[in-house]
Parts: sequence; structure tokens; C-alpha cells
Amino acid sequence: MRILQLIDSLEAGGAERMAVNYANSLVDSLGFSALVATRKEGALLEQIDSKVTYLFLNKKSRLDFGALWRLRSFVILYSITHVHAHSTSFFMALLLKLCCPSLKLIWHYHYGNNKEISNKRILIFKTLIPFFNGVISVNRNLKIWIENKLKFKKVIYLPNFTSRTKEVNKTNPLGVEGKRILCLANLRPDKNHFLLLEIAQLLKADHPEWTFHLVGKDFDDDYSHAIKNKIKEVAMENQVFLYGSREDINCILNQSDIGILTSVSEGLPIAFLEYGMQPLPVVVTAVGELPNIINSGVNGWLVPSNDAGSFYKALIALIADNSMRNRMALALQQTVLEGYSSKRVLQKYLQWLESL
Repeated sequence: MRILQLIDSLEAGGAERMAVNYANSLVDSLGFSALVATRKEGALLEQIDSKVTYLFLNKKSRLDFGALWRLRSFVILYSITHVHAHSTSFFMALLLKLCCPSLKLIWHYHYGNNKEISNKRILIFKTLIPFFNGVISVNRNLKIWIENKLKFKKVIYLPNFTSRTKEVNKTNPLGVEGKRILCLANLRPDKNHFLLLEIAQLLKADHPEWTFHLVGKDFDDDYSHAIKNKIKEVAMENQVFLYGSREDINCILNQSDIGILTSVSEGLPIAFLEYGMQPLPVVVTAVGELPNIINSGVNGWLVPSNDAGSFYKALIALIADNSMRNRMALALQQTVLEGYSSKRVLQKYLQWLESL
């Protein structure tokens, strides 16, 4: 098998990280691995293994036939057999299939909240999905939804996994060393940063020396502006810091003490796995695949979504007990190593591809 990972951009999002993770991991397993970014490059470009065969298409529009032809030429030149399309790149993969009918297409659906999918988009998915040989879902509930709602049976749940990254040391986080709370999440509504700000206000009263560090892409949209306005409105400029996208995630993890996620929906967030590999103790909301991984009170704290009080209590428990932090961090690291390593996931992935 000669597998190409297809992704729209290389900005630091979850789907983008997984495209790079698959490409980097497969080059060692198979001896060949390719990655194509269709529309935009970004911070993750630096994380692509030098052995991965890479192409940037610089696609200018939805129907950019010049970009499609360059992709077709790339596929033929390197004798690609499988195209693994991540998220919205499935449309480009479909056009490519029309040019190269022998290709096997895989769609990796990274969006964890199927409840917000419009009927129009469901109809589009139902129309296009028969052209794909298989679908990968990011959580178990989504797999069931695809089977029942889209009437497509060649679907597998594969957990996200972490992969080696190049060490870069650039960011020096603000705040007091040993008292930093990290949230790795792009500034999007489903990440629910307003809950984080509510928790930060509660914590400020009792533990003003503890600070929150928000790392993730800033889309400079209404949601982003509302977050920044809220920080000013409640005078949290010295407790909550925004960094935007960063290449040196390992460096930031090394300087953090607790990892949190306040999301209202998720698949299996890469950030959570990165917290575990660090290792960091975590407080996360009970969404997506997280309830199947966290044994609350053992390898982290799992709290109801949108419940600031429960989240605050769990955070206070970690802050007050350093031995608990260490114990939970190590337990989570063991959980991630045992169930979410690249070796374990790729073995299942390759066996599934063979079966198709």
C-alpha cells in the first residue's frame, strides 16, 4: 500500500495534526508515505518528517482544475493506491477519484458533534459517501450515526493518537512558574472558552496566582472578539493569556502544570492525548470519547459539560494536592501509552485497509 494523507491546511487543528501524525508514522511502517495540503500551509509544516513525500497544491477555489491536475500527476508519479482524506478535503478526493478510478478512498470524519449537522449536509454526505471505500470516525457514537443515518457500513472507529514532534523552544508562558493551567484548543464555540472564563473568575478569588493559558488558532471572528471583550470586562487580563497558534507545543506543555478542556463537543481531542503524554493532570468535560477514557478521580477528573461549579471543585482538588496531581498525571500517561499509541492504532488501521 502507498497511502496519501489529504488535508486542506497545515494550521494547528486536530484534523491537521492527525493528518501529519498518520503521514509521519506510516513512513516508518510502510517505507513510503505522502501528504498533500490542498489550500493552505501553516505551523504544522515544520512537523512533517523529512522522509514524508510532501506537496502543497495552493488550491485557489473549490473547483480549481489546475490543482486537481497537479494532484493527479502526483498520485500517478508516486503510484499512490490509497487516499486518506481528512475532514473537508473529501470533496477534492472525490474529484480525484473521477480522474483515477482505481484509487481507494478513505474519509476520516473528525467532527465529533453529529447533532449539529444540517439536513442539507446529511443529504450531501449520503450522495457522496458511496464513492468512498471506507470511513474512519473519531468516536464510537459517530460510528453508529454514520451506519444508521448515512446507511454506510464500511466504517471503523479509530482513536486519535500522538506522534513524535520536532522539538522547538520559543514560547515563554506568562504567569508564575508551577501555577499554570493550559487549555490547548482553537478559539471555536464548541471549545466553550466562556466556561473557562467563568472558572477563572471563581479561581481568581481564592488562588489569584494561578493563571490560564489559552493556546490555539485565533480566527479573529465574532467568537474570538467576544472572548477578548469578556476578559477585559471582568478584568482578567492578568489571569487569562491568549497565545494563538504555536509550533512549540512540547515546550509549552513542559512549562504547564494542569491541562483542561471545557468543550461542549469533541471526538477524541489531540490536546487531551498530549496532556497525557507530557504527563499533566487533567480536568475535562464529559463529551465525545473522553468518558470512555477517564476514570474520574483515578487518571483525571471528568465533569459534566457546562458545569462551572463541578469543574471548579475538581480544579481546586488538584491545586490543593500536589501528590494527587503527580499520581493522576502518571496514571493518564499509562492510559494513553497503552491504548492510544501510534503503533497500536496503525496496526488496526492497516489491517482494516487490507480488508477493504
